[in-house]
Amino acid sequence: MQKKPTPHAGLHHVALFAKKFAECVYFYTELLGMRVMWQPDEDNVYLTSGNDNLALHRAKPGFEADKHQRLDHIGFFFKDRDQVDEWHTYLLANKVDIKAAPKDHRDGTRSFYCADPDGNVVQMIYYPF
Repeated sequence: MQKKPTPHAGLHHVALFAKKFAECVYFYTELLGMRVMWQPDEDNVYLTSGNDNLALHRAKPGFEADKHQRLDHIGFFFKDRDQVDEWHTYLLANKVDIKAAPKDHRDGTRSFYCADPDGNVVQMIYYPF
């Protein structure tokens, strides 16, 4: 059996096609607080929270999610349990589509789910470790 290589350093990059490009940029920057790291042109933007990267690529006309790769959800994590409820209240006040209310999980985490303007599910989660 071949020896397993050195473990990876963690997930750093997610790329999404966005049909509602401007609305998605607003959601991730203005509501979730990410900042633009690089915008090479009007159809692509790379966002960051400091140690991650979310790429938004404008979906071309005729883009159909059912015919392309599908994503279950992406997650943003918190270091404080109370932040989950604070963010839930904040996003509700900003008319974000909430998919599941805040909930404690068996592993000690707490989270809720919402959707970006294109319907991609986003988990907002506290990790106690």
